[in-house]
Amino acid sequence: MAHKLVFVVFPDFQLLDVAGPIAAFEMANRMESTTYELILVSQEGGTVESSAGTTLLTMPFAQVFDADTVIAVGGEGVIEATASAEVLAFIRDLSQKARRMASVCSGAYLLASAGLLNGRKATTHWRRSADFRRRFPNVFLDENRIYVNDGNLWTSAGISAGIDLSLALIADDLGEQIARHVAHQLVVYYRRPGGQSQYSALLEMGMGDGRFAGLLDYIRSNLDKPLSVGDLADQACMSPRHFARCFASEIGTTPARAVERLRVEAASAALESGNGSVQVVARQCGFTDVERMRRAFIRLKGVPPSVVKRHFR
Repeated sequence: MAHKLVFVVFPDFQLLDVAGPIAAFEMANRMESTTYELILVSQEGGTVESSAGTTLLTMPFAQVFDADTVIAVGGEGVIEATASAEVLAFIRDLSQKARRMASVCSGAYLLASAGLLNGRKATTHWRRSADFRRRFPNVFLDENRIYVNDGNLWTSAGISAGIDLSLALIADDLGEQIARHVAHQLVVYYRRPGGQSQYSALLEMGMGDGRFAGLLDYIRSNLDKPLSVGDLADQACMSPRHFARCFASEIGTTPARAVERLRVEAASAALESGNGSVQVVARQCGFTDVERMRRAFIRLKGVPPSVVKRHFR
């Protein structure tokens, strides 16, 4: 019997949030025929326009009574969708019948608004993480992850991470070998671990006219220095306590974690470019020893630095 996958869409949804996972599940069907039945649903049914202007044909909520897996997608219209009592009621109802619930990108807002993520671990697109925390303080959000699995709940980061999530779901259903073949057919990396960092999030956060944009530039230029909270507070002309609180509020993570992520970003770029050994890169990027860099890479990228260097050699 086919696994019924129900994608919940709404006006101004993100097209790739749907198209990427559908392509993965379609490829899995080619290898294991009729494994997945793919259904797109919306409140009223009919054609629904994405934020790109492209439309998809959907079934109305009233015609969908069960599902094996529900996947809530994200997009520009997600906040308006969370204000719909009908949308949230539909998600809650299916969650009582489905084997698992999932979201792509800001689709996590729908699961959280329906109360499904309270007390659970989740992720979403890094750019929405600060807003998500304010709206849903009872969710344990980890914006560092590409995807998070907490029991029967699966959430993923921005857009292309929906493909990583889909590969993980396929592996869960059909095994690693089929998921690996799907990745090869899609010509995507198999598989970015769920724990890998959302690439360059802090680099993007530091752009523009934010209060700490200059400080982040300072950090990038001085990664070989200690860069303690006290050092950074002095650079920002603030007391350490006030600085730490303001920094976390604006950037969405603590100063220590920000420094670590920027060090990992810089070290990864150096290793990918072949600029020095692991030992040299660790020293240049401010890690006190190779072991500390290795632990940071595994925590943020899901793989040790030696794998990054070998992959790009």
